[in-house]
Amino acid sequence: MPKEKSAGAIIFRKENNEIYYLLLHYAPSEPGKRGQWGFAKGHVEQGETEIETAKREINEETGIKDLKIIPGFKELEKYFFKKSYGLEGEARKKAPWVFKLVVFFIAETKTKEIKISDEHIGFVWLPIKEAIKKTTFKNSKKLLKEADDFIMNIGK
Repeated sequence: MPKEKSAGAIIFRKENNEIYYLLLHYAPSEPGKRGQWGFAKGHVEQGETEIETAKREINEETGIKDLKIIPGFKELEKYFFKKSYGLEGEARKKAPWVFKLVVFFIAETKTKEIKISDEHIGFVWLPIKEAIKKTTFKNSKKLLKEADDFIMNIGK
């Protein structure tokens, strides 16, 4: 079975003593789909550490340069998916199942204005309850809650 490894981060910023989380709206993988809301992430390239990958991908996908990785949080997301390839529409084929492992960190930024990449069709900064509702996948919702709990306990 093919395997892929990515790294990314749950990005937050503080404003008026509130914490806001960045969610990216990924473009749909197939016509007629709505796309998904999730976190910045991307493939680990040869010779890169997971943190280097997260920083590079976040910069490429959001334009954020002032990223501060918060030590002590490193969570894994694991799932299977089928990659589409070939022509658009009905002739599009599905490859075999791929096992995906994504390493997530927590990262803080002061940057509010985001410059999304071609992979995305939108972004939003939301407080935790709204961010959890907006996030597409159940495992991402759980990850966001764990990240928020971690941030709330920093310095306690």
